[in-house]
Amino acid sequence: MLTLRKSQERGYADHGWLKSYHSFSFAGYYDAQHMGWGNLRVINEDRIDAGTGFGKHSHRDMEIISYVLSGELAHQDNMGNIKCIPPGDVQRMSAGAGVTHSEFNHAKDQNTHFLQIWIVPNVTGIAPGYEQKTISAHEKRGALRLVASPDGAQGSVTIHADAALYSGLFDGDEHAELALDPARKGYVHLIRGVLEVNGQQLSAGDAVMLENENRITLTKGSNAEVLVFDLSA
Repeated sequence: MLTLRKSQERGYADHGWLKSYHSFSFAGYYDAQHMGWGNLRVINEDRIDAGTGFGKHSHRDMEIISYVLSGELAHQDNMGNIKCIPPGDVQRMSAGAGVTHSEFNHAKDQNTHFLQIWIVPNVTGIAPGYEQKTISAHEKRGALRLVASPDGAQGSVTIHADAALYSGLFDGDEHAELALDPARKGYVHLIRGVLEVNGQQLSAGDAVMLENENRITLTKGSNAEVLVFDLSA
């Protein structure tokens, strides 16, 4: 079964310096029908104005992935990490027993556009951790490239969760297929462009929730960039 969630159905918050779309209930946005999907808890599409950002704040027991689309995201935390996350990099922060960090856009004339993703871990109270990997556009072209997984396979970042995250770029005849255990859940989020998922057309910001399906098929892309999740039910 496929359930389509249109981009405009997401929650939206305008904080002036931050514009954010929420795929699931978050902060001041609450929708009892959209509290998460499987162990996927948050997908926020954030745009941060130049010279602004999130000040120091804390997290516990969550696997947090940042996927930058344009601009750069400056990260600093109490583990001693001071990092810049450009487009093409995937960042994983395991909050574990507790971490404090900040995220800023230090550019003077460019917004930072990124996705922040939270996945519920399968272990709690662990030491917090940080990892960042560069995944080239070439590796994602016409394919689903593994970018986050429980075992760090294929150069992906390692998450402490029963989930896998893939990214792909699709145009024209390019296509891909991912086998999915029908006992698990799938989630497809289209970042940009147009793409068909199991025959269902998606536009930028749309998502499809899948259950009792044995495969995810991506076809008929036009300037499409997509994230695909294999999730515990």
